[in-house]
Amino acid sequence: MKKRVEIKVYGRVQGVMFRNTVKALAMKLKVTGFACNMKDGSVNIIGEGEENSLVKMVKWCKRGPVFAKVTNFEVEYKEYRDEFNKFSVCTE
Repeated sequence: MKKRVEIKVYGRVQGVMFRNTVKALAMKLKVTGFACNMKDGSVNIIGEGEENSLVKMVKWCKRGPVFAKVTNFEVEYKEYRDEFNKFSVCTE
C-alpha cells in the first residue's frame, strides 16, 4: 500500500551529506519526494512510496549518515498523493 511520510530531522544534519545520502536510499527503495535543508538547521524530507520502503527510510533517517548526529526527529504518515515522479534534493 502506498503512503506519504513527512520527516523533520534536527541536530548536526546539514553539511554531512544527509540529503544526498537519503536521496540515494530513496532511489534504491523507489521512493519519490524531496529532501531540503531548512533555515533552522534541520532537514525536511517528504517521501511517497510503498509503506515498507518508507518505514526503512524513516529508520535510516533516525541515524542519518556517518557524520550526522540526530538529536530530534519528527515523523508523520499521511495519505499518498502521487505528487512526485522522482526524489530530488533542494538546493539553497
